[in-house]
Amino acid sequence: MRTVLVRRAVLTASAVSLTLLATACGSGKDGGAEADFKNAARSSATRPSAAASSVAAAGAKGKTAGELRPLLVTEADLPDHRLERVEDSAAQDDPIETDKAPCKPLAQTEGMQPIGASAGVARVVASGKPRAAAQGAGAEKADARADTSKTTATSVALVSYDGKGAEEAIGAVKAGVEACAGGFSVTQAGEKTAIESVKADTVLPGGDEAVSFVTVMDLGDGDRNVARVVVLRKGNTLATFTALSLTGEAEQPKAVVDAQAKKL
Repeated sequence: MRTVLVRRAVLTASAVSLTLLATACGSGKDGGAEADFKNAARSSATRPSAAASSVAAAGAKGKTAGELRPLLVTEADLPDHRLERVEDSAAQDDPIETDKAPCKPLAQTEGMQPIGASAGVARVVASGKPRAAAQGAGAEKADARADTSKTTATSVALVSYDGKGAEEAIGAVKAGVEACAGGFSVTQAGEKTAIESVKADTVLPGGDEAVSFVTVMDLGDGDRNVARVVVLRKGNTLATFTALSLTGEAEQPKAVVDAQAKKL
């Protein structure tokens, strides 16, 4: 079974080395053209920031997609990454369903989808540029090649809500973490993926609230992929980050999170 989570990242970052994930994680499995984005549950380590700018006013209006796009990170913010904007027409917004109701907000978060009604959404994929090995005297030519296998690609979504919608959305993620820690299944566009487990990850600072977690996805045939997910809330806007890697286990996307948090 091909993982939608991987294929979503492949499609949205097709211009970068992450395209290799299509063969590394998807070969030999169901190869339909639809890119369903599998979502995973998150074991949440949550921590309000010191300056917790508490609750967005009940009547506050969320930002539209047009207002969110200029707030997305760019290559000027992350010179060691390649950035590719995900246009609305390319977004995979097929409804997501889970076998456990509390897990649906987790799946929607990792799927770059709003939890409930949103005022606007903007998305981008940041892929770390491969680092060439340092060359010393007599170094093998092969050592000079960029190591694309260690590239981590991070899907970033900004989702804004009216009123207290962002607080309610991140609250739903927090509530779902414990309920879904033992795993759950996700179905999108008729394709089903098993999330084996979730566990808490180091909480990254930024925003008014933060949640970090790790998900383990069953790719079939004994293969697994470990994704790292971070969710930040700043006022009535959520920033979500899902990191994937060819190696099967992504690094936590600290540089991307830090850069995006500064722009909110």
